[in-house]
Amino acid sequence: MQRFKLTIEYDGRPFVGWQIQKNGPSVQQALKDAVKAFSGEDVAVEGAGRTDRGVHALAQTAHLDLKKPMTTDRLQGALNYHLKPHPVTILSAETVGDDFHARFSARRRLYRYRIVNRRARLSFDEGLAWHVAHPLNTDAMNEATQYLIGKHDFTTFRHIACQARSPVKTLELLTVESVGTEVFFHVMARSFLHHQVRSIVGTLVLVGLGKWQPLQVKAALEACDRCAVGYNAPPDGLYLTDVIY
Repeated sequence: MQRFKLTIEYDGRPFVGWQIQKNGPSVQQALKDAVKAFSGEDVAVEGAGRTDRGVHALAQTAHLDLKKPMTTDRLQGALNYHLKPHPVTILSAETVGDDFHARFSARRRLYRYRIVNRRARLSFDEGLAWHVAHPLNTDAMNEATQYLIGKHDFTTFRHIACQARSPVKTLELLTVESVGTEVFFHVMARSFLHHQVRSIVGTLVLVGLGKWQPLQVKAALEACDRCAVGYNAPPDGLYLTDVIY
């Protein structure tokens, strides 16, 4: 038995999310089917992050175990062949020890949220970014981020169906960057609550639009009440960009 670590890129639009579900196609199932197609083995594919419906990945990490001897180049090629026509690509494959686990060995996860901030509607980027037509004040949003960085009870920014044992998480990085007509949010933590990043982005956008003051974000956090959240951003602009081990 050999364990492989995969780095995966995917467009989340056709999927119900990473995890196998009964209500539609998932990235995890697409990978399992691809492995079965070339090896005949029914394997478990464990991912580093359970991205939601419509959320994308530039560098998701997963691992799987194969009985059949396989080089990393052959595995990558076979998976990419059998993943067609799904918008899922194996960027790299490498052998790892049995103690490696894509989810539990991860030390940091990085997400990026992308907004196209212009009046004109999206054409090419529909479903790949959140279109916000009115100008955003990134200075005000960055001021508000300072209340969220660090270790906090993030109940306000947690989906009601979240299964995490504790709402306490530590945000190590949260910045807002303006590049031309685009605005990027960069977020890093060891782990996240369900919808945490999208809830934070949606709330910060209210600050950027002038509908909230930065201090209202602090008050929302301290309320520890989901009803205090400002807004839940759509999944379109969210990307898992890196997993650090």
